[in-house]
Amino acid sequence: MELAVKTHLNNMKYFIKSEKLDQLGITASLACAIHCAVLPFTLTALPLFGLSFLAHSWVEICMIGLSFVIGVCSLSTSFPKHKKILPIMILAIGFVMIGTGHYLIENLEAILIPIGGFTIALAHYINWKYSRSCAHK
Repeated sequence: MELAVKTHLNNMKYFIKSEKLDQLGITASLACAIHCAVLPFTLTALPLFGLSFLAHSWVEICMIGLSFVIGVCSLSTSFPKHKKILPIMILAIGFVMIGTGHYLIENLEAILIPIGGFTIALAHYINWKYSRSCAHK
């Protein structure tokens, strides 16, 4: 009986940690996607609001890095539980889109990077759904 209770508590800790990471990942990825989609349209107005730092490349690199770290942590902690590769594949596709827009096809940067950010958020959402279904079993 005690072993069952300990196992249940460990499963709940795992679920809470994974769920919070996915929520943070969704938020970071959406913020990155919105930043990249809106920035070209608001670039000239940023200094008026004291937000010109948002146009620096280090902000974008930090957002991408944060999304990457959260994505790897979140998906690597939940994969052993649900054993579904789809979120990992979608996460990888999102980062490939961002990398392609950033370094290979720069004239499509304004399209590929936001779509990549939304794709990463989708990976977290799917991972969260898989994790929820495992936590209830």
